Amino acid sequence: MSSEADAIVSAIIAKWCAGFATLDAAALSALYSKNAFFFGSNPRLYRGRDGVTDYFNGLPRWRKPGAAFSEVQAAQVGPDLINMGATITFNFAGERPDLVVKMSWVIIRQDGDWKIVNHHASAKALLI
Repeated sequence: MSSEADAIVSAIIAKWCAGFATLDAAALSALYSKNAFFFGSNPRLYRGRDGVTDYFNGLPRWRKPGAAFSEVQAAQVGPDLINMGATITFNFAGERPDLVVKMSWVIIRQDGDWKIVNHHASAKALLI
């Protein structure tokens, strides 16, 4: 991972985790491109910032949600494109069991800022 890609991805992860900790749909959706595709924890494809907002507003209102990223890998594909894959462990302070997922993001430079244009979460468990 290049130091530039590492810094960009780390900054987005920090903002994402802070937004998730308060389930702040506006703060989270601001991290995404206006053209984002978002697959979260349900089968529906959400599109754009409004879709991302709808997704996060539709989540249960846990008292103290948390997200911890691990195994983060990033590759700068071009001057305006970064590919990222990681594992995320979601913690819900005992309100439901922890959830471990694989996450991939495609991050683009858009209007001078880095935004997530593709978000895909999937089960960490072996499927085949």
